[in-house]
Amino acid sequence: MKNISFLLYNLVLSLWVGGIFIFTFIVTPAIFKSFGRDMAGVIVGKLFPGYFLYNLILSVLALILFLFYADIQSRAGYKLIPMLIAAAIAVNVYIKFNLYPDIVRVKQEIVSFETTPAEHPLRKKFTTLHGVSAALNLILLADGVIIFVYPLLKK
Repeated sequence: MKNISFLLYNLVLSLWVGGIFIFTFIVTPAIFKSFGRDMAGVIVGKLFPGYFLYNLILSVLALILFLFYADIQSRAGYKLIPMLIAAAIAVNVYIKFNLYPDIVRVKQEIVSFETTPAEHPLRKKFTTLHGVSAALNLILLADGVIIFVYPLLKK
């Protein structure tokens, strides 16, 4: 059963890292390249709720599966992994339930990103919130890569 948990754990980590990578570096840029700014924002905005839930579920599953298969007592270095996963869960909860709803509220007040000047206070607020979201997304990607690679470095 531990082998199955280990395989599922690695699958979850692969989906976590791969999902963030594909959405961030392939899907979102393709959408913004193919559509006008406002339409691309609408399309990506429809994808975000599922994307954030996906990341949250995967981070929770990663922690559960790690705790199920890991022999934490015998591997002191492996205490880092559950802390990194717990940090990812906290970040995902913050994004899903605080940051993203704030972004949506600000975005709804902006009639058009194509016609509203970048200096407009709402655009500035949106840009700040979007920057925080993008930074946290990259942190989650790095966190997942570290969690995935760390055991390989310890061998």
